Amino acid sequence: MTSKSTPPTLDDKHSGVPAHMADYAAQSKAQLYSNRTMPDSIARSQEVPVLPPDVSRPAFNGAIDELKKLLGDANVEINDKPLVDGWYIEHPNTHDAFHITDQEDLVSSAQVYPSSTEEVVTIVKWANKHLIPIYPISMGRNIGYGGAAPRVRGSVVVDLGRRMNKVLEIDGSKATCLLEPGVSYFKLYEEVQKSGFPLMCDVPDLAGGSVVGNACDRGVGYTPYGDHWANHCGMEVVLANGEVIRTGLGALPGKDGGDNPSWQSFQNSYGPAVDGIFSQSNFGIVTKMGFWLMPRTGSTTYLVTFPDDDDFEAIIEVIRELNQQRVIGNVPQLRHIIQELAVTGARRETFWKGEGIMPRSAMREAAAKLPTGDCSWCFYGTVYGPDALRTEHLAIAKAAFSRIPGMVFRLPSDLPASHYIHSRVKVCSGTPELRELDWLNWVPNAAHTFFAPIVPTRGKDTRTVHELVTRLHHKHGFDSFPTWCIAGRQSHYIANIIYDRADPDAKRRVNELMMDLIEACAKEGYGEYRTHLLYQDVVARTYGWNNQALLKFNQLLKDAIDPNGIMAPGRAGIWPKRFRGRGFEILMGDLRGDTKPSKEVKSNL
Repeated sequence: MTSKSTPPTLDDKHSGVPAHMADYAAQSKAQLYSNRTMPDSIARSQEVPVLPPDVSRPAFNGAIDELKKLLGDANVEINDKPLVDGWYIEHPNTHDAFHITDQEDLVSSAQVYPSSTEEVVTIVKWANKHLIPIYPISMGRNIGYGGAAPRVRGSVVVDLGRRMNKVLEIDGSKATCLLEPGVSYFKLYEEVQKSGFPLMCDVPDLAGGSVVGNACDRGVGYTPYGDHWANHCGMEVVLANGEVIRTGLGALPGKDGGDNPSWQSFQNSYGPAVDGIFSQSNFGIVTKMGFWLMPRTGSTTYLVTFPDDDDFEAIIEVIRELNQQRVIGNVPQLRHIIQELAVTGARRETFWKGEGIMPRSAMREAAAKLPTGDCSWCFYGTVYGPDALRTEHLAIAKAAFSRIPGMVFRLPSDLPASHYIHSRVKVCSGTPELRELDWLNWVPNAAHTFFAPIVPTRGKDTRTVHELVTRLHHKHGFDSFPTWCIAGRQSHYIANIIYDRADPDAKRRVNELMMDLIEACAKEGYGEYRTHLLYQDVVARTYGWNNQALLKFNQLLKDAIDPNGIMAPGRAGIWPKRFRGRGFEILMGDLRGDTKPSKEVKSNL
């Protein structure tokens, strides 16, 4: 995992790329490292390993020795080596590769690698015995939201992916699959192709992440099955007390004690539907998860460009209309022209050598040299189905967008092979890609985090959020990269904050910007649907209707399910009783430049 290492393939490692993408992965890595000025690793300044809270070094050492006897020496690693940020394909499971505070703030004490649900139970019982917090990850590629880093320093990371990465079943007649947490979108795609079944899997922009992990964090893709949580069906979960449950019809044993034949067919069982409490939470560890796969069908991706920034509201109104009518068949994207510049892989200095925010005039000048010419907004949509249906829906979409003066409608055949539309063609047809990494070349040592509020798909609401986000980006000295993932009734606004992780001032400004964004949008009634580890407490408290009733309910569940508080304390802003009120929470102002974190917050990061 150095600048000179070769990116692994799936033949080498569960987290690798398909062999046919090896050259592309190597090129992506070389491009990113060409703009990196930091060394592969930096000497650690703190005593290692960092200890879990309330655990002495002798007690920790004894507990780790016990864990090694239970799982084998090779399956327990102490985090006492230099921290290496790596890159997307060769990422760490020890800390946040895209650190926004000090690299050593969000670090594990150790990593453990179970091979089965039974071994996960063993780890959970061990953690309860020694009161050591554990932090489960599927693969740790939730890059931009904290990656593999634990929320509580010194937690033991339970890395499920290394040894639990099997596609357990693909059922061609039901169009379903059953997966372990270490199955990436790359691997699922390859296994679906090998199966010979006429199926496709929905993939996000980057396909190296865990299918299970992405769904549990309520991530999205871009086909009609783009809501990954909505298309899961049945889970096996190890609770924080070591009990194992199955959700949905998996709770009903099949014939002779086997798996229920409808486990991946119907999402609910009898009584309350409990699946939801295991998404974006810290109540259990998902060890198996079922999904619905999409029957393979034809698709056509198209691009519509619009000339003026002020076209924004009209564009949103047309998209809502087409989405509600199901003319747009997928989760489409509306991107500002600055995103089109960044995704070319060129550095910011290629387009603008001046100081401060890239001016709009410079964007227009640079955009004029792109195949699509000078424009403001780029909409990528896709239609699905037989040829005749796709032709009809394309015509309807083109006519609707034509109401906006100056729009230009293009198909992939209208644009050169190097254009980003061809990446969208692959992603929107369920084919894994890496092209989205290219915008990380924008600044040296590039890292990013997201601000991701949910907004009604309505012109006035989207304008309110867009103008607020843009203004605050500029206030803190960042270019604004707005992307909208748009459904018929709501839209995900994805504000991508790109920063130089070697620049302490840039990281300070990121924290101030995020706090301002969360606070300002919440005042207008717009809340994030997921966020980086550092901001989860603040975001959780914005959902404060009726005197924080939702947070109190989540704490009630946490204390009942996890009385010892060992399971990912603090994740999603949910703290167990033994951690609450001790300075572990990071609240509004704790990471602002004009407010020094309290001693407790700094020591507990």
